[in-house]
Order: sequence, then C-alpha cells, then structure tokens
Amino acid sequence: PLSFPLFSPSPGSLVQAASLSQPPSLSANVGETVKITCSGSSNSGYGWYQQKFPGSAPVTVIYYNDRRPSDIPSRFSGAADTLTITGVQVEDEAVYYCGGYDHSSTAATVALSDPTPLSSLTGQPVAAPSVYLFPPSSEEMSTQNKATVVCLLENFYPSPVTVTWLANGRTDISSKAKTSVSQRQSNNQYMSSSYLSLTSSEWSNYESVACKVVHEGGTVQKTVSSSECS
Repeated sequence: PLSFPLFSPSPGSLVQAASLSQPPSLSANVGETVKITCSGSSNSGYGWYQQKFPGSAPVTVIYYNDRRPSDIPSRFSGAADTLTITGVQVEDEAVYYCGGYDHSSTAATVALSDPTPLSSLTGQPVAAPSVYLFPPSSEEMSTQNKATVVCLLENFYPSPVTVTWLANGRTDISSKAKTSVSQRQSNNQYMSSSYLSLTSSEWSNYESVACKVVHEGGTVQKTVSSSECS
C-alpha cells in the first residue's frame, strides 16, 4: 500500500490507520452507484481520498464522515464508514483510500488503508493483457549485485489485474516485487508493470522466474531462465 506522510488533506488530523481495510478492487458501469466501505476502527470518524495517477497527491473527497470539500461533485457523499458515488462517471476512475480521524490529535502524519482501485466501465469489451518479461541486465548484476526482473502488462480491460511471481514454476516470491496501479492508455485500455527485486545470487540460484498475470480476460504466464543471463 502507498502511504503519504506529512500532508493535511482537510481540517483535523489523521491517525495511524494500519487496521483499516477496504475491498481489493471495484468496477461499475457509468451511471451506477458505487459504495466503498472501510472496515476497522476510527476514534473520531473517517476521511476518503482519491488518487488518479500513481505518485500524484491524493485529493480529499470526504472528511469527518460526511463533509465534502466545495470543489468535489455532489455525487460523492459519505456516511460513517462508507463512501458513496451516485451516478459514477468515467473521470471518477481512480484509487480510493480511507483514513481515520482523531479530533484530539495535532499530528499531521497519514497512514491510509490499502488502496481500492475503481474502474468506471464504458461498455468496452474485455481484453486480456499482453505480457512482456525482461530479465535483469548483466551490468546491474556485476556492478550492483542486484537482479531486477520486469514484467510489463499492456492493452488490457478492465483494469483489475493480479500479478504473481514464481521461482522455479512453483515457489511464490511475490513479496519481493512491487506492482504499479493500472493506468489508462490513450486507447482506453490499461497498462501496468511489476518489478521483482532480487540479489544476483538469488537470481543465479533460481532455475527460472515466472510472471503470472490473472485477469478477467484470461491468465497469462511468462517465464525467463536464469541461464539466459549467465
């Protein structure tokens, strides 16, 4: 999950919210009503934050349970632990986080829940991702003692996708990887990338590494052998 230290999205302060959780992903047709519920405890209420692009600053859409900033459309509303988007639009597609408020705190540290990507569907047909797997460079391994394997996903729809990394075809090593939030391409399909970070010795000890991608359109698995870079 992403965390954003030292920003004050609205009046009040957010407390550490590591116990908060949300659905892993949601999708809805344009015009439908979407509800996202935040599970967990909060001393004084909940806030909701929207991030449209990886690395961009989150935007507050609801604070103190039901208060909406003046520049946020009225289709966004909050009640206790639930964010509601009535008549969702394409531009509402984003990653959403919830956070817990503490009226008594003066700290400005933010720890948000895991992200919930929301896809606003437009009747576009399902498309399985094209998957490309790139082995680590010999220069990186020799000079930095690192081995980064890159899995690139392109041209898939809708956006929810799961990436799993396997060593020797069976051992899950996904904990060593970071996968980006799906981003919309100019053709209204999506792209994403996943980076597996290993040491040179770890890479050499594996016979092969595979990137397994699970999507509504199907499952794709690409494999690279460590001997290819020896």
